[in-house]
Amino acid sequence: MRAVALGGGHGLHATLSALRRLTDDITAVVVVADDGGSSGRIRRELDMLPLGDLRMALGALAGQQDPGPVNTLWQRLFEHRFGGHGALAGHAVGNLVLAGLLEVLDDPVAALDQACHVLGVRGRVLPMSPQPVDIEADVTGIRGPAGGDQDRDVAHRIRGQVAVATTPGKVQQVRLDPRRPKACPEACDALRAADLITLGPGSWFSSVLPHLLVPEQFTALVESEARKVLVLNLAPQPGETGGFSPEQHLEVLAAHAPRLRLDVVVADEGAVPEPDRLRRGAEAFGAETLLTTVGATDGSPRHDPEALAEALATAAHHRAPRREPSGTAAPGSAGADGGPDPARPHQEEDRRWP
Repeated sequence: MRAVALGGGHGLHATLSALRRLTDDITAVVVVADDGGSSGRIRRELDMLPLGDLRMALGALAGQQDPGPVNTLWQRLFEHRFGGHGALAGHAVGNLVLAGLLEVLDDPVAALDQACHVLGVRGRVLPMSPQPVDIEADVTGIRGPAGGDQDRDVAHRIRGQVAVATTPGKVQQVRLDPRRPKACPEACDALRAADLITLGPGSWFSSVLPHLLVPEQFTALVESEARKVLVLNLAPQPGETGGFSPEQHLEVLAAHAPRLRLDVVVADEGAVPEPDRLRRGAEAFGAETLLTTVGATDGSPRHDPEALAEALATAAHHRAPRREPSGTAAPGSAGADGGPDPARPHQEEDRRWP
């Protein structure tokens, strides 16, 4: 089974940890918008891609080829962070290794392929775009300097992944800068050749939605004949999706990509208080809902790799008749059947990529 996982950060790490239990043919496509921590420092100082999420994806797949002590050592080394108070303090070794590879090879895909070889990865780790991007968001509910709420309906433009993830308020819409970032050709090829494509879990506005805002990649996703599976988060993320219900995550997704169609929406049954509402939201994408237990047994908001692998296996192989989108239009859609206006099949691209 050829699997492609779209995401970033800890959410993508969880998906990859599950997928590697099902197949060795995995391509991770990673958001390149991080501007904080070690990644942000390297990005600013060396003017290159942020490397932290790429490093985490490599770590999730490390040892596929040979889970022996050599690969385990390299995996530990990549994740090791320098201490102290000097210039290297806080940097992950893997970020520095990737930065060196990138400068020597002058090609992010070639650099990541070499890192895969060192870490014993059978699949591939690819950037969403060969160029770094910034996230911009319109956020309401930000209190004024006096602490009042008179400006609660005013949208403020917030820039940067860290700022979007941590600014109190309600995110209304996200964009990328540049507006039309170049896609990674190898990632688009992998999407078109895939049998299974996963999106999520992860930070909804900064790790999930950005994958739908790269025009060429979004087109490859829509045109792919793979099974498309969305994995929902186990809990709202404070600062980004605080107070969101599971179905609100779907509404945001539909508003940003009304042409997107899915096959299965996977959610933890303990995190869905109103299953019928989630099912109706999934039907707007033409998808079935798979409610099962995918959370860690300790009650923390983390996906259990074994349980998520079982859910993804079910989603990949359960070939129910494909549902047509429900008659209720998804937010952001223009057509009467819940899909885009057939006269303007690319209207969401028109809006997001002027």
